[in-house]
Amino acid sequence: MRQSFAWWSFTAGREVEPAAFLRQAAAAGAKGVEMLPHAHWPIARDLGLALVTDSGHKLEEGFNDPARHDALRDEVRRKIDRAAEGGVDAVIVFAGNRFGDGSDERAIEACVAGLSPVVAYAGGAGVRLLIELLNSKVDHPGQQCDRTAFGAAVVERVASPGLKLLYDGYHMQLMEGDLSRTIKANLDLIGHVHTAGAPGRRDLDDRQEINWRGIAGLLRHLGYDHWVGHEFIPRGEPIAALRQAIALFDGLEPAA
Repeated sequence: MRQSFAWWSFTAGREVEPAAFLRQAAAAGAKGVEMLPHAHWPIARDLGLALVTDSGHKLEEGFNDPARHDALRDEVRRKIDRAAEGGVDAVIVFAGNRFGDGSDERAIEACVAGLSPVVAYAGGAGVRLLIELLNSKVDHPGQQCDRTAFGAAVVERVASPGLKLLYDGYHMQLMEGDLSRTIKANLDLIGHVHTAGAPGRRDLDDRQEINWRGIAGLLRHLGYDHWVGHEFIPRGEPIAALRQAIALFDGLEPAA
């Protein structure tokens, strides 16, 4: 299973030397890195780490608002161009915070209308788009794409292999739980998975409530072949935490 890690979460609050940290992450088994600052892209490539994701725009201001479509399309197209030039697999997009009457149906229609031409543009550039599921309970108050059903409706209506769900287990555990059944029901729509322990967004161990070992086994059983990105904030030494998470998803180590 292809596994990556989120640069922001593994370096949060830490002073790291980019080349040394990326080298250690690769030695720990990571095959890719996500949301890596642009200045560090050449380092990752030289180490054989795939550049897996880049953020397309601010998550609070998204495609649920038709008034933002023109500006967002321009911004995301620039990110797509940069991703294509740099060899990045996917660009992450967001529905945005609720506004007005907060209608989900209106917001879904707006996301479909706003994203469809950008998805086509991305396809021509060889880049995928991922719409991320986020929790609105703790980390992102007001976020509209806070349930699997919302994101799934957008992906289904755009109806292109160039747009998939970024299924974040941490966020969805806080919002709806039932992760295994939801993943199985929406597997064809999921193009990326993020991990983190819930409720604290920490290591994938027995101090959190998600059975990530079980989720890993389910993904292997279902033949999931996209990236799994670890996006948790390690309690202790980050490379050791990353190594443990990778081993867990490889079926080599139980949750400690």
